[in-house]
Amino acid sequence: MTTNPASTARIGQHPIHPMLIPFPIAFLVGALVTDLTFLSTGNAFWAQASMWLIGAALVMAALAALAGLTDFLGDARIRAIPDAWQHFIGNVTAVVLALINFFLRYSQGAETAIRPWGLVLSAMVVGILLFTGWKGWEMVYHHRVGIEPAPEQLSGKAEAPMERPRRNAA
Repeated sequence: MTTNPASTARIGQHPIHPMLIPFPIAFLVGALVTDLTFLSTGNAFWAQASMWLIGAALVMAALAALAGLTDFLGDARIRAIPDAWQHFIGNVTAVVLALINFFLRYSQGAETAIRPWGLVLSAMVVGILLFTGWKGWEMVYHHRVGIEPAPEQLSGKAEAPMERPRRNAA
């Protein structure tokens, strides 16, 4: 019987990492959107919203990273997957860039820091997240990380695949 690489950080049989990652992703994409909105409107509210979104993203990214690192270190089969390393290194890079972005905004002022480096950093982070999200889904869909084995895997009996219904040629 072969089992899939398991998620170590979980509640019951539910991996924690995929429960947490939507938050920093949404916040960081939201920061890019609010940066662009600030640049088009000049309304300081949007610059402040960007800074708060990046700050919230860093907090949630830290929690997601703890769960992800627990999974990464908890199963050697995960560390053997090149996509896992790319996902890990890319996400660390994105968080470091977001941290720099937050520091610039906090130290220079939210409005001042957006042009040009705040916007550039926000766009870079979103681009990296697109890549690391793709690698994360590669680990789930291709390498089956954190996926419970199908019943036939547990029993050792492979079931015949279901046939697709045929369309009548009319």
